[in-house]
Amino acid sequence: MQHADYPDLGGYLRRRRAMMAPPRAADGPRDSRRRVPGLRRQELAEIASISVEYYTRLEQGRAPRPSRDILAALARAFELTAAERDHLFRLAGELPPEPSEPSSAVRPGLLRLMERLDPAVPVTVHDGRLDVVAANAAAVELFGSVTGDGAYGRNIVHRAFTGPAFAGRLDEDGADRLFRAAAAELRAAMSRYPQDPYLHGLLRDLTARSPVFRERWERGEVGVWRSAFKRLRHPSRGWLDFETEMLHDPERDHWFMLYTLRTDAA
Repeated sequence: MQHADYPDLGGYLRRRRAMMAPPRAADGPRDSRRRVPGLRRQELAEIASISVEYYTRLEQGRAPRPSRDILAALARAFELTAAERDHLFRLAGELPPEPSEPSSAVRPGLLRLMERLDPAVPVTVHDGRLDVVAANAAAVELFGSVTGDGAYGRNIVHRAFTGPAFAGRLDEDGADRLFRAAAAELRAAMSRYPQDPYLHGLLRDLTARSPVFRERWERGEVGVWRSAFKRLRHPSRGWLDFETEMLHDPERDHWFMLYTLRTDAA
């Protein structure tokens, strides 16, 4: 009987197994006695280190809901991409695994998009740890250098609470909103990467350095602000009003922030 809650899981497993290249015989060529493409159930079960009886029940929809460890073992056995692995987890009624850390490289297509945007539009990219990983010339003109010295010189939250690079560009209300958002987004980052030593070190450093951070952190807020209004002091053009929008690349956990000048304030 098909498992009523996860009817597509068995079909997905069968299709993936049929796509796997069968092992070579000892003398080199593929096993010519196979009547169907792909691996046999026994072979796949051995690669995944699970019993063939249990794997057979999974394909037939007769097994209980597989554990996350079993799903991870199957993903490795099938050599799934991140997107394919996530699909496997969802078919089994599980949330996909969270990445252990953000990617260190910005998607090339995202960098090309930054180059083709209006050069007057400031754009920054930060990762899931709140480190700036890319910025265009307009952003550097607006904020000055978007990175500083030290272990946390690229971190937005650290720079917000320990220097004038960001807060110094804002009016009093804007600085208050920045402090609120920075502490809340750091808490969100730490919930996403709970074992990350960089984020734990950042928290310790900010707690020791900044009374303002300690006060904001104690409020316990958590969140990400995707859209916001910012009034910023441009070093040569004075006060400007921007609408900001953040777009997320979930695979690499990068946040693409655009600052669009309000047309009624240009």
